[in-house]
Amino acid sequence: MVEILKYNPGGCLPTARDLPDSDDTPVDNELQDLIPGFLKLCLAAIWSKRLDWFFGVDMGIYYHPNLAAVVPDGFLAVGVPRIIDSDLRLSYVLWEEQQVPLLALEVVSHQRRGEYSTKKRLYAEMGVLYYVIYNPLRKNRPRMEVYRLEDGQYQPLPGEPFWLAEIDLGIGRGSGTYQGIHREWLYWFDEQGKRCPTPEEIAQQAQQERRLAEERSQQAEEQRRLAEEKAERLAARLRELGIDPDTV
Repeated sequence: MVEILKYNPGGCLPTARDLPDSDDTPVDNELQDLIPGFLKLCLAAIWSKRLDWFFGVDMGIYYHPNLAAVVPDGFLAVGVPRIIDSDLRLSYVLWEEQQVPLLALEVVSHQRRGEYSTKKRLYAEMGVLYYVIYNPLRKNRPRMEVYRLEDGQYQPLPGEPFWLAEIDLGIGRGSGTYQGIHREWLYWFDEQGKRCPTPEEIAQQAQQERRLAEERSQQAEEQRRLAEEKAERLAARLRELGIDPDTV
């Protein structure tokens, strides 16, 4: 774990409000925002009742007061407040949060940004447990790699989806549609390897269940109406025969 967590978080250290929220470097591929943003939306649905996590997208992580922030495409911290205040987080400052992110995600584009070298070493030095690299441009090698920190070094995890035991979720690829774009996306998976539903799929399922409930209600109402009509015809026939149906 980084030494900065041992620092005294007194007035000598800058706060999140004093620091830039990113490195102001524009992304050169839209996927660098869309993929982590999609993972964040899906996780918010999966952990809708949890308030002890934070997923940052293109947000600076300050790990030392004298150094510039590192800005992953996405990162997950667990054991921190989901929401600090109404202004939300401006950046992620380790000496304030007192919790190193559990996972860092980098989406590789044409312009390399040290995903396989400097950033990988830095995340290991910080103590980030899982490092995820997704390279959609690869053709002959795996497009997705997940590493776990062991004895200060990242070791590749086998298989896909990759199981992250500390959060009881897996992460992997799948084909789907997000914001009208059909392609390969990153998803969360359960322990059986089944893909967790997206917010859109959850909404569609809820809508389908409401529609089925309405259909069942309409069918029950129709059956009740038919039963009443049958009873009325029977009563009318009894009256024709001189029998009071209320006495039968």
